Amino acid sequence: MSPLMSVFYRWFDRLDRRVTAWMARNGVSLLRISLGIVYTWFGVLKFFPGLSPAADLATRTIEKLTFGIIPADAALLLLAAWETLIGLGLLSGVWLRATLFLLFAQMLGTLTPVLFFPNEVFNAIPYAPTLEGQYIIKNLVIISAAIVIGATARGGKMVSE
Repeated sequence: MSPLMSVFYRWFDRLDRRVTAWMARNGVSLLRISLGIVYTWFGVLKFFPGLSPAADLATRTIEKLTFGIIPADAALLLLAAWETLIGLGLLSGVWLRATLFLLFAQMLGTLTPVLFFPNEVFNAIPYAPTLEGQYIIKNLVIISAAIVIGATARGGKMVSE
């Protein structure tokens, strides 16, 4: 390796180690806060009829899951409060394990339209999701993010090495 390449490699290695260490120190907190913003935002939208694109499918799913015991209007308010509570829990970091429990329970509900309303979730089952289907599929990322956050809820840390 040439001396110039050697200098460049050492410089890049130092920079890479610093950036990676910063990510390890801050990544889970940033993930928790960003997930909290998303949950709070989407939850608050549901308090205002017509603003959440997922409201109709969500309320019909809740009605079906509860055998019609919870009507659409009440289901939407319940879901709005539930998601907002999850968001605030993630933002504050208070009662994080309970917050994650609520998140995972809510995620089970968000996946059920695939079973209840497959023709609304897919243009061509099972490989061409509608916009609603894409909205549901992205929840796999949220579930994975929550698992990472949960891995640190009892004091675990990420390390850069």
